[in-house]
Formats: sequence, C-alpha cells, structure tokens
Amino acid sequence: MEERQESRVESEVKKPSLLLSSFNMGKVHGSLARAGKVKSQTPKVAKQEKKKAKTGRAKKRQVYNRRFVNVTTQVGGKRRMNPAPTAGP
Repeated sequence: MEERQESRVESEVKKPSLLLSSFNMGKVHGSLARAGKVKSQTPKVAKQEKKKAKTGRAKKRQVYNRRFVNVTTQVGGKRRMNPAPTAGP
C-alpha cells in the first residue's frame, strides 16, 4: 500500500517538470537581435500641419451630419458604416 502511494507521489512531482520543459522546446518568434528591424528601415516622414479638429457639440453635429444627413444608401436602402469602395460602371 505504501509503495503504491509513493509511486503516485513521485509521478505527481514529475508532471510539473514535464510541463516546464515543454515551454522551452522551440524558439517562437526569432532572436532579439532582429528586434525593431522594420521600424528602423522605414523612412521618416515629417508630420503635416492640419486644421484644428472640432470638439464637443460641434463634433457631435459633424458626426450626425455625416451619418444621417449626407447618407449614401446601398442597395435596398441600407446604410453601411464602413463601406468598401465599389467599382463604378
């Protein structure tokens, strides 16, 4: 009886070590030597000056006009929030 309990305890102790070793099996996303490669290669473009964005009541008015007043309806009278550009005839 005691031998059976000892073997069960030993197997329970071995399980976590198997799980921990499985995490170190393979490399996932390359080495850290290549970190930041794409960002360093992209050319730096200066920010353009834009006019001040509306805030508060004026922004709500602008959004309302865009969504409900100047609507471009699709087939069946439906309005889509983010329509993809369609090829005209």
